[in-house]
Amino acid sequence: MEVEAPHLCADPFNRQLRDHRYCKSLSGREGHGSPQGEEGPSDKPLRSAAVSDEELRELIHDFLEEFFGKYGSFIPLSKSDVLEHLSKVVNKDLAERKAFVYSEVRKYQAGLASAPMHFFKVTYNKHTLTLEDLSTLEGHNWLNDQVINMYGELIMDAVNHKVHFFNSFFHRQLSTKGYEGVKRWTKKVDLFSKSLLLIPIHLEIHWSLITVDIANQNIQFYDSQGIHFKYPVENVLKYILTEAREKKKAIFQKGWKMIVNKCIPQQKNDNDCGVFVLQYCKCLALGKPFHFSQEDMPKVRKRIYKELCECRLID
Repeated sequence: MEVEAPHLCADPFNRQLRDHRYCKSLSGREGHGSPQGEEGPSDKPLRSAAVSDEELRELIHDFLEEFFGKYGSFIPLSKSDVLEHLSKVVNKDLAERKAFVYSEVRKYQAGLASAPMHFFKVTYNKHTLTLEDLSTLEGHNWLNDQVINMYGELIMDAVNHKVHFFNSFFHRQLSTKGYEGVKRWTKKVDLFSKSLLLIPIHLEIHWSLITVDIANQNIQFYDSQGIHFKYPVENVLKYILTEAREKKKAIFQKGWKMIVNKCIPQQKNDNDCGVFVLQYCKCLALGKPFHFSQEDMPKVRKRIYKELCECRLID
């Protein structure tokens, strides 16, 4: 192998619970992201005069209520989200009132701790995420297949399907049943018309990524712990060669290289491999460099949660 560096309760707001308003299938609305031009929770500028504690408290509660309804939890909430929103609404820097703001946020969150929105869900195309699924993005939880697969769908849509993301169950099926077990997966897809194939690999308790660069005919392995699994790379190579033969693509029946990428961002714990894989996928699909590290993972987790709820990638 060539190696190169390179969780039934009443709605706390007494509203009827329903499917997430942002996420409907493509057949149910135009586009698949947030409504064009829509701002965040109560983003319209209010005033620039002095704001009393009571007025500020009301603004905080309004923002948090809308945030909770939009995302189903406070998992993706950052302190900066609240402060930036308030500063925009009152048209004034509120940095010196951070202590008050953060205290009110904690009180509000504590009041909702016993009333999570367990019926909250996000639907997008054929994907459905429950709050339990989304909660795998909290803290140091391991990401599940549902999160991985819906995010892959968002990636494909973001690049007009020039990139193909394989469902996380693909390699599992390929490994156990061979080519015949996955032959129908590409019945309506011409893999060789794509620029890049993204194949998440789940080996027991660890996520890795294999990519297939069609134009340059190389198969690359990305692992956030520096582990090199030779078998899945060779398995994917055999699949590509067989697919090329079945689809009568002679040019792709030889000349492939296998590459292990060593100089890539690495995790420093045992929990973030799935997050690293999704970040690798996003950067590769969008042609962006790997400018992230372990220290960015809490922020990346929150961003991915928001992207899944809004059904669109966020820069």
